[in-house]
Amino acid sequence: MAERNATLVTRARAMRREMPEPERRLWAVLRAWRLDGTKFSRQVPIGRYIADFAARRERLIVEVDGDTHDGREAADASRTRSLEALGYRVIRVTNRDVMTNIEGVALHILDALRRCETPSPRPSPRGGEGVHDDLRS
Repeated sequence: MAERNATLVTRARAMRREMPEPERRLWAVLRAWRLDGTKFSRQVPIGRYIADFAARRERLIVEVDGDTHDGREAADASRTRSLEALGYRVIRVTNRDVMTNIEGVALHILDALRRCETPSPRPSPRGGEGVHDDLRS
């Protein structure tokens, strides 16, 4: 298991260095909390896959699909189900959309972010650390 994780991390690092142009363009929009203050990471090992982009706190994955995905719909669907089973929401955009309509892609991602359930940063209204009034003596 640790060997597989190390292999994924090594592969993810290589993929970061060799990003195709559509991923590079999308990364320019997502990096450094530029999209609605959300922290995205690129080429993120999750489970047995490497996600193109992930907002971990929001549990959102953005996959950029190029021509290599043609005819791989069943494999992509299986991958999506596996990532969703780990608690992530997966959205897919095409290379073409990124290259010709980056603003539309950004709006699509913003919409998906707004639909994600994120943990509340506020303390519990009951106060304390999980101790309920009826349990106190």
